[in-house]
Amino acid sequence: MRIALFTETFLPKIDGIVTRLCHTVEHLQRAGDRVLIFAPEGGISEYKGAKIYGIPGYPLPWYPELKMAFPRPSIRRKLEEFQPDLIHVANPAILGLAGLYYGKNMGIPLVASYHTHLPQYLQHYGLGMLEGLLWELLKGAHNQADLNLCTSTAMVKELVAHGIERVDLWQRGVDTEMFNPSLANPMMRARLSGGYPDNPLLIYVGRLGAEKEIERIKPILEAIPNARLALVGDGPHRKALEVHFAGTPTNFIGYLRGKELASAYASADAFIFPSRTETLGLVLLEAMASGCPVVAARSGGIPDIVTDGVNGYLFEPEDENSAITATIRLLQHNQERETLRQNARLEAERWGWAAATAQLRRYYQAVLTSHSTVKAA
Repeated sequence: MRIALFTETFLPKIDGIVTRLCHTVEHLQRAGDRVLIFAPEGGISEYKGAKIYGIPGYPLPWYPELKMAFPRPSIRRKLEEFQPDLIHVANPAILGLAGLYYGKNMGIPLVASYHTHLPQYLQHYGLGMLEGLLWELLKGAHNQADLNLCTSTAMVKELVAHGIERVDLWQRGVDTEMFNPSLANPMMRARLSGGYPDNPLLIYVGRLGAEKEIERIKPILEAIPNARLALVGDGPHRKALEVHFAGTPTNFIGYLRGKELASAYASADAFIFPSRTETLGLVLLEAMASGCPVVAARSGGIPDIVTDGVNGYLFEPEDENSAITATIRLLQHNQERETLRQNARLEAERWGWAAATAQLRRYYQAVLTSHSTVKAA
């Protein structure tokens, strides 16, 4: 198959969406497919054999790491040269609208996927009054597609409830070779803890954005004697978080990649994840694959991954004491923590990227078959 992939974000930006798309592109290319990526310009022209057509963009004022890349006529010329069998639009917003438009205009089958729970993000940026309008816009965009994919059952239900049609589940994936308990490292632990490797070490990995509600980790940190917190990642909310955590044993690490990131997960005692806006929470799977026990909010797509008391702990999002109790329990009961580690690893081993991409290819084939049937009729 020849697949044109439109995405609002790609390398060198790092986040869960980019991670999923990178693994997907790699496995599609391995399977013999050819992928052309349309993305905001980022200084790279190829990834794992897939060509990248970079579109000049402008940084979002409140989130400079993200670029708005607006559709332009040259996109059609590139599509005509590439002759895709199918267009896949990830998170249609600005650039993705070009994928939807040209797919319809050129008679190319369309798949869209939903990765970022934008309507809930609005609450955290003072724009909650626009939530209804945004759902209408999302419905209008996604209903252009022949198939809409979500990465958790919770998001499938929510999209259907908001009138989005032809919705199905794209299974989760994680690199269980890269993320492994064997990468626990005393030097990394010392780095994360700011030089206190013998103290309890909590870790958060992900974007430092307001919607992640990272401030809610502070009461947990303060409730555990001598605990240290490592925040791995970066984003527009970092300065506010530095003020919020001032005077606490919190270490802002910045971005880590590859084996350094895998080692960070494996070297910590607990992964704390308070976000209520997750469509999936890829970092949770990475932590679990690394043998790092998870304490996370019972919200969004998270319960698809974490089974409370079996491979991690879930806390009620509105109950601060629930999160504190779960974390203290995790740290105080060594045998229970070891059981959670093992179960978390076993859960992660069920979800390799090869299987997730094989499922995606089956979806692609079904859409192509449906289009052929309609044309023949």
